[in-house]
Amino acid sequence: MTDGAIERAADALRNGDLVVYPTETVYGLGADATDADAVEAVFEAKGRDRDKPVSLAVPDIETALEYTAPTADERAFMHEFLPGPVTVLVDRTDVVPDVLTAGSGTVGVRVPDHELALELLDAFHPITATSANVSGTGSVRELDELGDQIRDTATVLLDGGETPGGGSTVVDVEAGKIHRRGPLADEIEGWL
Repeated sequence: MTDGAIERAADALRNGDLVVYPTETVYGLGADATDADAVEAVFEAKGRDRDKPVSLAVPDIETALEYTAPTADERAFMHEFLPGPVTVLVDRTDVVPDVLTAGSGTVGVRVPDHELALELLDAFHPITATSANVSGTGSVRELDELGDQIRDTATVLLDGGETPGGGSTVVDVEAGKIHRRGPLADEIEGWL
């Protein structure tokens, strides 16, 4: 992957466009997570119910603090498990639009453990962290599997080869609850 592709993707995100990017689980559909119109375009492309929130991805925990207000326990958890295939639910700040969180006071935070995703996030953040597929259809592990609806909507496709698959483990640290089991779920359960 060339630096040019990352820059094209970052420029697309700045312009309110959508990009497809690889993670350590599946391919994600990215948009500027602070731009309500761009987030709305993600929901539209996926055919996703507006009452189902979308997470945001950042390059590191420090950057997450610009958009969220985690408790001390949540920060400790983030330092233990991020970057990695984990989504942590934390309180959001006002810069995060309601459309992203379905009006909730919390937002899921992802720091993907994937070199290409982190390069993109270094160039532009935060971006939406949701699978690059129409809701109700299978997740995409390589760009050849990308459905036409997503392919036609995204301005830039970043090819990271085949991804391992699966979904991130979704955790509410304060409630001590795993909402969706995935990688590291047993280890996370032990930590909680």
